Amino acid sequence: MSPILSVVVVAYLSRDEIGACLASLPREIDGRPVEVVVVDNSLDSDGTGAAARAARPAVDYIVPAENLGFGRANNLGYARTSGECVLFLNPDTVSDAAALAHCVARARAEREIGVISPKLVMADGQMDLACRRSIPTLWDGFCRASGLAARFSRSAWASGYNLTHLDTDGSYEVGAINGAFMLGRREVFEAVAERGADGRAQVFDERFFMYGDDLDLCIRVAKAGWRVVYDGRVRITHLKGQSVAKSYEAMSAAIFDANRDVYLKHFNPRGSRWVEWKWRAAFGVWKAVSRWRARRRGYRQVKPL
Repeated sequence: MSPILSVVVVAYLSRDEIGACLASLPREIDGRPVEVVVVDNSLDSDGTGAAARAARPAVDYIVPAENLGFGRANNLGYARTSGECVLFLNPDTVSDAAALAHCVARARAEREIGVISPKLVMADGQMDLACRRSIPTLWDGFCRASGLAARFSRSAWASGYNLTHLDTDGSYEVGAINGAFMLGRREVFEAVAERGADGRAQVFDERFFMYGDDLDLCIRVAKAGWRVVYDGRVRITHLKGQSVAKSYEAMSAAIFDANRDVYLKHFNPRGSRWVEWKWRAAFGVWKAVSRWRARRRGYRQVKPL
């Protein structure tokens, strides 16, 4: 019997979290198997493989020749899957069987859905705001960078980026969901995949090494006519780490630059120098203001986007 769901997990130094992640995944949904593929970008340097096999003996565990980055590793894992639906899942998540079954059922029944995410809740009980986002405008970016979005979080005019004015327990179409949990039917991913030189389906754009790829995929899904959906009626845990000052500068720069490149890819189709300058300037200012505010906060949290 073919799997109803394939789960692709890209790991990196994930020995301490991969076990709980894999153990939380059901063996079957609606009487059909759930298969799991783990791609270990840390090349099993920390014992991730042993932890993965202990939690899920049947796991398809892949050690590439090098750190492939998020997109390439997900594509490698995807090529090994056969499920009707595919879930791209972070190793720092703890799933809920009922939530997974709910999302799979919606993806199968509502053919207009391209990708779907439940509510992601962090260890401290707070919602991971990145699980439902808009495709931000310049105004949304200004509100986010300046702090207006946080101060007026219940006002639609200021909270367009993270949509904090909307009911967290509701379900609706959004601009983007988080790469930590992206579930959709295989037919959707095949339709929007770009093709490499070898003809292999590249669900994620491999030009993005670590950030921006989830936003890029959501834009492609929406452009192809499917809906990007958030469903807050069900939830899973996302043990989202927080970085300290020594890693903030490099991490925030990578995030802003990657998302800038997503905008240059999708919102400058004619290669206009003016449009390119606009997005480079906008993201440059956004990055500078956000990093300045983070330094003032003492780098308590890495929240550049």
